[in-house]
Amino acid sequence: MTIRLVLADDHPIVLDGLVQLFSLEPDCKVLARATNGEEALRAVRQFQPDILVLDLRMPRKDGLMVLRDMKRDALSTHVVILTGMDNDDVVDAIRLGVRGVVLKDMAPRLLLQCVRAVHAGGKWLEKGYATQAVDKLLEREAGMHMANTLTPRELEIAHMIAKGMHNKAIANQLAISEGTAKLHLHHVYEKLDVDGRLGLMQFLQRRRLD
Repeated sequence: MTIRLVLADDHPIVLDGLVQLFSLEPDCKVLARATNGEEALRAVRQFQPDILVLDLRMPRKDGLMVLRDMKRDALSTHVVILTGMDNDDVVDAIRLGVRGVVLKDMAPRLLLQCVRAVHAGGKWLEKGYATQAVDKLLEREAGMHMANTLTPRELEIAHMIAKGMHNKAIANQLAISEGTAKLHLHHVYEKLDVDGRLGLMQFLQRRRLD
């Protein structure tokens, strides 16, 4: 069965290499190529490919925006992420339904294996990367659960601390006493099990709650 593909990457050399790679495979057919997110989304809607090979960092509409639009519109195309990044954006992509992730420094044959596995109904994550991605996802989910124990006022103060505001400025903005602001902040530290301002800022940044 032929695998129908749309390829999206904003680097011409990478995109040309992808087209050549898949064009040499008898079971693959490249329907369209895209150099930005808007073109990628338009091609998916027009050609309804089996697989979209998508770079996350592209102009005009980044990969995560493309994925959100595809999810909103319930498009059936499966997505494989080809990325040079190793960060939380990929975890977000997995949460948005990406079925495969291959880093750009991996061998081309792994991308072919990934696309075939996803087309067959499976998922593909590089073994080491899968563990890291799941760990990040679990850490963030745990952080969100802990943050949900904060009252609205405590959460508001936590975000102010993340912006670098001091107790006096927080108290002035919220029209409360500095002592009350300190008490709220103490409760935040206790509930999130962090040690001071730096620990709170690191907690929020690691879990992307800032």
